[in-house]
Amino acid sequence: MITDATTAAWVHTAFAYAGMAVGAALWRRAMRQQQRGGALAPGNFGLLVGLLIGAAIGNKLVFLIERPDVALTMWRGGALMFPGQSIVGGLLGGLIGVEIAKKLTGQTRSTGDAMVLPIAIGLCIGRVGCFLAGLHDDTYGLPTSLPWGVDFGDGVARHPTQLYEIAVVLPLGLALHRARLPTPGLAFKLFLSAYLLWRFAVEFLKPVPVAYPLGLSGIQWTCLVALATYTPLVLRAWRRPPRLATP
Repeated sequence: MITDATTAAWVHTAFAYAGMAVGAALWRRAMRQQQRGGALAPGNFGLLVGLLIGAAIGNKLVFLIERPDVALTMWRGGALMFPGQSIVGGLLGGLIGVEIAKKLTGQTRSTGDAMVLPIAIGLCIGRVGCFLAGLHDDTYGLPTSLPWGVDFGDGVARHPTQLYEIAVVLPLGLALHRARLPTPGLAFKLFLSAYLLWRFAVEFLKPVPVAYPLGLSGIQWTCLVALATYTPLVLRAWRRPPRLATP
């Protein structure tokens, strides 16, 4: 396990960018296989821009919801900082960015299903970096007496929540990628909903940096609000006949 803070930051960043690069490559291949002209085709390029901008904003925004103490420090200092990241924020922001891009470009086709496996694999690669970064990353779990607890450098066996996430997300992504679902876009909706449920649950195994009402973390409240908003769309897509499907 990496104990030096500088080395941990570099390793974590390297795995994060590697995950994004691999995910982007898989998405481009999926788009070519679906004969949509590749990622740089006019319509697809607009969606890619919306995805990147939305993910970048959501990434930082949800982190600051999770860590209002960091947001307060930034406000009091009057300085622009580059705070941490949130996968939940990146996914939700990317979703909103794509939907806005669709409205602006007049697209109505479903695009999310091609992103399921790339997101799952890219996320898992990034979580390897989180695991190696140990205590220098905020994704480690609470102390545990279970035999698979991991000492991240402080002599305390903790839940390896990063590995838990890999064990959940990779099979989920593969299963939905291979599933023959009746409605276009349903695979992505199910993936995002399942991931939000997973993140809400696994956060109980992590330290809570700042407690919100009911003792929940900012990530957990974000997941609950997102699920309350998104679940009706998932149910509607599940019940809708294929011929009436919309993105």
